[in-house]
Amino acid sequence: MLKVTDLHAYYGKSHILQGVNLTVHGGEIVSLLGRNGVGRSTTIKAIMGEVEPHGSIKFKDQEIAGMPSHEIARLGLGYVSENRDIFPTLTLRQNLLLGQKIARQTGRWSIDDMFDLFPALRERADTQGGVLSGGEQQMLTMCRTLIGDPDLIMIDEPTEGLAPQLVETVAGLLSEMARRGLSILLVEQKLTIALKISARVYVMGRGVVVFEGTPDELRDNEQVRKEWLEV
Repeated sequence: MLKVTDLHAYYGKSHILQGVNLTVHGGEIVSLLGRNGVGRSTTIKAIMGEVEPHGSIKFKDQEIAGMPSHEIARLGLGYVSENRDIFPTLTLRQNLLLGQKIARQTGRWSIDDMFDLFPALRERADTQGGVLSGGEQQMLTMCRTLIGDPDLIMIDEPTEGLAPQLVETVAGLLSEMARRGLSILLVEQKLTIALKISARVYVMGRGVVVFEGTPDELRDNEQVRKEWLEV
């Protein structure tokens, strides 16, 4: 579904990504782990075209490195940024409608699906986005991306700042996405959630991947956890 090979990226003269390699298969949840500042967010921004990529990025066997972000999105690659980026003066329902792809007759997700998954959003459907709580805005951002019916979705820190109950709700939603055939590349700080729902994990350190394996393999690798994850 997604294959990244020898990916480099820069902010000015700073060499942030220094040869990242990763793959995500169909219907698979893959987590990208690591401490803050190691290049996790930059990796998915480079894949999405928000940071200039140097290297190969293949999505559904098509080279997308260097393509504009809107063209990448039309190919079926969704992106939920950590900034949420909702429209504050539009209602929750209007924000969801903006995510729809009109050209597609049917998709895997509808607005009713979103309201069924998150009943609290139904109750706030006519509330302006800027008035919503942080947790509600996070739910809205994820749901808006799903409405576009992507084949693979990249999500940056979806549980950051959420109450424990909402964290479990997000974990359940991610698992439901995978059950419906959606591939997920997840940047997540909460190790317990990532290890619980992921098929495979990558650990990044200093702009490169320093570990790839299953959650169980990472649990058993104390050296990697101490050197690259634990504070």
